[in-house]
Amino acid sequence: MSIQKKRKLLDEVRDYMRLHHYLIHTERTYCDWIKKFIQFHDMKSRNDLSEGQKKIELFLTHLAVQGNVSPSTQNQAMNALVFLYKKALNLPLDDEINAIRAHKRVNVSC
Repeated sequence: MSIQKKRKLLDEVRDYMRLHHYLIHTERTYCDWIKKFIQFHDMKSRNDLSEGQKKIELFLTHLAVQGNVSPSTQNQAMNALVFLYKKALNLPLDDEINAIRAHKRVNVSC
């Protein structure tokens, strides 16, 4: 009798992306954001992925407030995490992510 080892989350994400012909750049970027998300929440198992909506909102708010990221960077992170839950894990999320949004930076020329 063989025990099947559970595949790593990021391996499953990569497999899904390759099967659906995502660009390699998109794959790398999304995997980087997913890693940062997992580290931010100190996730140790798949059970830690529960309450995804709330965890995504906390992470995106952290990026905007403490990380001082641009709106496009925050959007990229959000897209990666929505992809993780809805596509790779096939878990539902509410229609709207309510996180504090990053502010557009103003360039000041002298």
